[in-house]
Amino acid sequence: MSKEKDRKTNAIREMEAAHADFDTRFFESPEALSGVEVAALLEQDPDCVFKTLVTQGKSGQHFVFMIPVACELDLKKAARAAGEKSIAMVKSRDLLGLTGYIHGGCSPVGMKKLFPTFIDETAELYDRIMFSGGRIGCQIQTPLSELQRVVPVKCVDLTVV
Repeated sequence: MSKEKDRKTNAIREMEAAHADFDTRFFESPEALSGVEVAALLEQDPDCVFKTLVTQGKSGQHFVFMIPVACELDLKKAARAAGEKSIAMVKSRDLLGLTGYIHGGCSPVGMKKLFPTFIDETAELYDRIMFSGGRIGCQIQTPLSELQRVVPVKCVDLTVV
């Protein structure tokens, strides 16, 4: 098996299958880094690097939220965007079974199931955004419009002010 094939994730395969305009950035890390650390390592503005957060609404339905790595998700804004009374973060131990990804390598693309997905409206300010490519040490960089071709993503205000 080739080294390149070893590096492909479900997220990369889905982006390729959609013929999306994207780049991958790989880096070595023995453990999950914070999003801010990843942005610094890849010499990116942390405001255009997004973390992927998986939540569960009071109804039991799951939702995905993407916010800049240096920001915090406002759970009330998230619940409002999802049409839920309340939203809670999914526990890290439940992430793999639910999404197929581990903490630190969770991508909004290529999850086991497509969940309603929202991204902070600041993503619209950048020509290209970056997010996890589906494993620790892999990031995808793409225009927001290309991500939206692969995963229906709604832009809303999601962060704590």
